[in-house]
Amino acid sequence: MAAKDANDGVERISDAEHAVMEALWQRSPQTAAEVCDVVCKERGWSMPTVKTLLSRLVQKGALATEPDGRRFLYTPLIARSAYVGGESRRLVDRLFGGRAAPLLAHLADAEALTPEDIAEIERLLQEMKK
Repeated sequence: MAAKDANDGVERISDAEHAVMEALWQRSPQTAAEVCDVVCKERGWSMPTVKTLLSRLVQKGALATEPDGRRFLYTPLIARSAYVGGESRRLVDRLFGGRAAPLLAHLADAEALTPEDIAEIERLLQEMKK
């Protein structure tokens, strides 16, 4: 099944669910045990926690399952780029009135932009002007 182009129609994904999605975006399909190998130690989770999160993501329409013997393989139905785009838009809408310039100003004021970030932003702006 191909990943969706946008996360419209999919319920909001929690931070914990996002960690599971990142593991599956890196490589899929994966079993619950394989996902646990990626996220459990880092997060202090157990296999039942991962299985609960996988089940929630299936119910939300973010993952597809495919039987593989006595286990299931999980595959994202949402493209990572679409998820990031949707979340970015929600952030800008919610915190900055739908405008990106105040977000960049905030990051600059907070000294959260490295010289490399600034150079990349300048390059992107130049491309957009063309």
